[in-house]
Amino acid sequence: MPTNLARVAKDKGIKYFLISFVDLFGVLRSKLVPARAIGDMQKDGAGFAGFAAWLDMTPAHPDMFSIPDPTSLIQLPWKPEVAWLAGDLWMDGKEVEASPRVALKRQMARAVKKGHHMKTGVECEYFLITPDGLAISDANDTQEKPCYDQSALMRRYDVISEICDAMIELGWNPYQNDHEDANGQFEMNWEFDDALVTADRHVFFKYMVKAIAEKHGLRATFMPKPFANLTGNGCHAHVSVWDKTGNKNLFHSARDSLGLSRLAYHFLGGILHNADALAAVFNPTVNSYKRIDAPVTLSGATWSPNAITYGGNNRTHMVRIPDKGRFELRLIDGAANPYLLQAGILAAGLDGIDNQRDPGKPLEINMYTEGHKLRNVRRLPSNLLDAIRTFEKSKVLKAGLGEALVSSYAKLKHLEWRSYAAAISPWERDHTLDC
Repeated sequence: MPTNLARVAKDKGIKYFLISFVDLFGVLRSKLVPARAIGDMQKDGAGFAGFAAWLDMTPAHPDMFSIPDPTSLIQLPWKPEVAWLAGDLWMDGKEVEASPRVALKRQMARAVKKGHHMKTGVECEYFLITPDGLAISDANDTQEKPCYDQSALMRRYDVISEICDAMIELGWNPYQNDHEDANGQFEMNWEFDDALVTADRHVFFKYMVKAIAEKHGLRATFMPKPFANLTGNGCHAHVSVWDKTGNKNLFHSARDSLGLSRLAYHFLGGILHNADALAAVFNPTVNSYKRIDAPVTLSGATWSPNAITYGGNNRTHMVRIPDKGRFELRLIDGAANPYLLQAGILAAGLDGIDNQRDPGKPLEINMYTEGHKLRNVRRLPSNLLDAIRTFEKSKVLKAGLGEALVSSYAKLKHLEWRSYAAAISPWERDHTLDC
């Protein structure tokens, strides 16, 4: 029987529901709905004007409705009278083609028809900064190599533990929290799951971290490169494909030296083949490209890729094979849309499987020090404009994500680029005012 949200509200003491959706730019949009009205909302959805979000619509478009998915319900641990729901967008009785969550669900349906079920986990890095956004929040966090620094971690114990306690309460099975490579930077890991479950939790995690940080008088940012001299915020994805029952890992092979099956290598081949186009989704902002191939940071390494390569348990490559039966995609940054992130991985991976794409042999070198010696290695885009141009020409992503989504996303990102290009920066004034 479908979940009756009105009954859930009564049983759990929920007074309000946040019925949400995520637009193409990854912005979380919601309406706060009293529990007394949730029955009608569950059936018909909460109404929105699409033009008011980043969805390539006009004021002339009819009402858009977010139909809540009851399986996504999360009761806010720090405000239990409120529950959050992810929604799918509908208009005129049809799903909105350029809806990120709809795009992911369609990719998953394509995979299921082939007997494949993608499971993923994400590593969401973020900074805790001052409310004005100008500096990290801990003035004593100054080590040159601050990664795993116990003292700096424990100075933010109140924030980190509250977030982790919330994830435990929600059943996400978090298993570690650490201070990351940059001063003021943290990462919190929870158990991998079905790609849609991971995407919904990723959306909520970002909201939760920001909300709890605000409770403590701080600000959290997932911005890819908020500080020029510090390591940026990545969002590494761990990927595996299972059978339709979800019990057998189809990526695992005991006979392979890296523990990967032929299916896994073909999937990986699809990721590598489409990586330059995927950068527009995995690295969706102007700022993203200040993380990729950045100058050496205070800690001595950027921990971000600069070329389309893979290796074994080697963090200098775009793709790392840390263990049997899975790989880690290290290109993605903190600004990525959680649904497009997963949809992009799956679209590229299915292309690799369908076309039996060969990823080539793994490279066992330090890409940061020896990568420049390699010939015939494709480089990642150096800016958002190059990435968008590659993305909008990709036949693979048009077929996978849908032409409507690719066209709308590219159109809006071109507008964003032009806005950036029209702005006069302090650097320009410093270097050309007296030319």
